[in-house]
Amino acid sequence: MSGNSIGKSFMVTCFGESHGKCVGVVVDGCPLGLEVNEEIIQRELDRRRPRLERVSTSRREEDKVQLLSGVFMGRTTGAPITMLVWNRDVDSTPYDEYRWKPRPGHADYPALIRYGGNNDYRGGGRFSGRLTAAIVMAGAIAKVYLQAKHVEVLAYTLEVAGIRAQVPPTPSDIRERASRNVMSCPDQEAAKRMEKAVEAAREEGDSVGGIVECLALGVPPGVGDPIFDSLDADLAKMLFDIPAVKGVEFGSGFGAARLKGSENNDPYRLQDGRVVTETNNSGGILGGLSNGMPIIVRVAFKPTPSISKRQRTVDLKRMEETELEIKGRHDACIVPRAVPVVEAAVAVVLADHILRLGL
Repeated sequence: MSGNSIGKSFMVTCFGESHGKCVGVVVDGCPLGLEVNEEIIQRELDRRRPRLERVSTSRREEDKVQLLSGVFMGRTTGAPITMLVWNRDVDSTPYDEYRWKPRPGHADYPALIRYGGNNDYRGGGRFSGRLTAAIVMAGAIAKVYLQAKHVEVLAYTLEVAGIRAQVPPTPSDIRERASRNVMSCPDQEAAKRMEKAVEAAREEGDSVGGIVECLALGVPPGVGDPIFDSLDADLAKMLFDIPAVKGVEFGSGFGAARLKGSENNDPYRLQDGRVVTETNNSGGILGGLSNGMPIIVRVAFKPTPSISKRQRTVDLKRMEETELEIKGRHDACIVPRAVPVVEAAVAVVLADHILRLGL
């Protein structure tokens, strides 16, 4: 099974399966001398854990990180950094049925064909959202490096079930307000309505999707490499590697298709001796290079495919149409838990590109 690594200077390799013994990651290329400890990594993992059962999965993994290599006496050594979390709260009993009756919206069927039945299908195996723990651990290391470069990555829930937040103008307000609710949303009223929508979907045996918005602040101009290593292309690739992501847009995104050039262009001006733009429809990236403005990216997550309503499928042993009812412990909405994953994914790519330039 290939496709387990990403990055050129800040290289990330993840390992493990949803119901295997552990999920882990190896980070290679991290500069030496950075202050890193398990507490820093644990803080990020804790943000990914379910915060309220009525909107999240009832699977309760401790996700206590073990830092195995690459850090000595609280500082990175320059050697590969290995981290893992153990899978403790595992129930694989429903998945024998799903192996031959693929769940709609999941990778069960294409994975069975691709790997000839040799892949670990329990809990989705390598295709499970459980693997995002590896991204979060790698992102924790990337954030330490970016902090030393005065770069900050900040994500939050922008929309759930069609309910869109009003985002405050300053990063400090966004951060503080999003921390107040289980939806990780910087708009308290919208967060309450989002939570009710998720609860209603769960009661119906259904699920909802939404959008995470992410800002990267302090990225200097000129980061990125055209044409096939452009910054936005690499960010989009990493973000699409998060399970359930179905759309990525920067700045005005698809809205740019409905604007004129005079409306979508970002005029330049000087501010305190620094070149800035009056607007930021480009989302901080032009020609695959950062332009010094905040990078703005939005990530669309589909509704969780594991729902308790009866759904049509095919019995692959008998080759006949049938129905199934998915049992197990699943999120009615993954968007709040995806917020730290999006942050981590963006941080990994930014760390990789900045390291490539030796900035």
